[in-house]
Amino acid sequence: MSRHLTANFDWIAVPFAVLRMIGQWYQQLSKGRFKLSFFKSFIPLFFVGVSLSVILAAYGTSHSNSSSATHAGKSTSLIAQQNNIELNLVSFSVTKAAHDKIIPKFVEKWKKEHNQNVTFKQSYGGSGAQALAVVQGGLDADVVHLSLAPDIQKIERAGLIQPGWEKEFSNNSIVSKSVAAILTRKGNPKGIKTWADLTKSGVTVITPNPLTSGGARWNFLALWHAAIKSGKDESKALEFVTNVYKHVPLLPESAREATDTFFKGGKGDALITYENEVLLKAANGEKLPYSVPDVNFSIDNPVAIVDKNVDKHGTREVAQAFIQYLYTPEAQQIFAQTGYRPIDSGVAQQKEFVDKYPRIKALATTNDYGGWAAIQQKFFSDDAIFAKVLRTVNTANKG
Repeated sequence: MSRHLTANFDWIAVPFAVLRMIGQWYQQLSKGRFKLSFFKSFIPLFFVGVSLSVILAAYGTSHSNSSSATHAGKSTSLIAQQNNIELNLVSFSVTKAAHDKIIPKFVEKWKKEHNQNVTFKQSYGGSGAQALAVVQGGLDADVVHLSLAPDIQKIERAGLIQPGWEKEFSNNSIVSKSVAAILTRKGNPKGIKTWADLTKSGVTVITPNPLTSGGARWNFLALWHAAIKSGKDESKALEFVTNVYKHVPLLPESAREATDTFFKGGKGDALITYENEVLLKAANGEKLPYSVPDVNFSIDNPVAIVDKNVDKHGTREVAQAFIQYLYTPEAQQIFAQTGYRPIDSGVAQQKEFVDKYPRIKALATTNDYGGWAAIQQKFFSDDAIFAKVLRTVNTANKG
């Protein structure tokens, strides 16, 4: 038996010995065999027994906490001693080009500072589908970088991310951003440049379904904001947005599917999409005319640590460092080079990016519309504004 365990048994024996003595005195008391001296000895010993019991309880609690702290310390120490660490990054499709360039720089930096090799397991896909896969356990993410906050909130509601994640990093945990753009066919034969042009006779528009696609919700909000900023009240805004959707022949489930419908399927005269996706395709040789309407919506892409998974994997320190690196001028420059509007003011003011990203005259954010909870309720819940748009469109198509 160890010295530590022997000490524990000695402490436990003392109060029990006192209790046995009290029992013996009680038997004498019940038989009337006691004297005044009984009280003189009983009272101080009684308090000694109680005091020792309290000490024992405190000692046990202290020892338990000490053991937990020691275990956590050993765990952290073991992680620090690892030579190879794997970090699981789950993101939405169009961030891949940026992350492919950012990750090697972070790996090099971490190796230099900690002498550890970090490898990344990466997954890219539709933002909503990626969030669902994390919730269901199909993707064991340490870090998520998704299209919009409600997708991260799904993971939070599943208990994998602690509440308050938005405040864990700078800029409300928004690490990349874009705006909506209108992409057209070569030569733009139908002269489409503005949101209003999407309602012209003979124009067909491709945009995904806001009920299944995060990108589609950004598109819808851009259309709604354009109507409101043109002076329309909400009834007129509803009419305008409905007229746009009357020109939408089908609603793909995701932004990726909508892009494939336009490019590979050859459907539509215009595609509502992210500006960063247009710029990425142009960089890859797929140059088509596009416009960025000067009344627009800020497409803010958040990032978060998946708390339950990093604690399970022991990767919290690396995950935090990686996300913090995404905010550095070096990483923000890569985001800007791959189509995203930089959130770092110094990078944004560089001439190449001032020229690349035209200033938006009337740029809304989700805060202008009460935040995502209010937006979801007003626009995308059951029987909300988009449901009314859909019913009107379906009725018109049947007629």
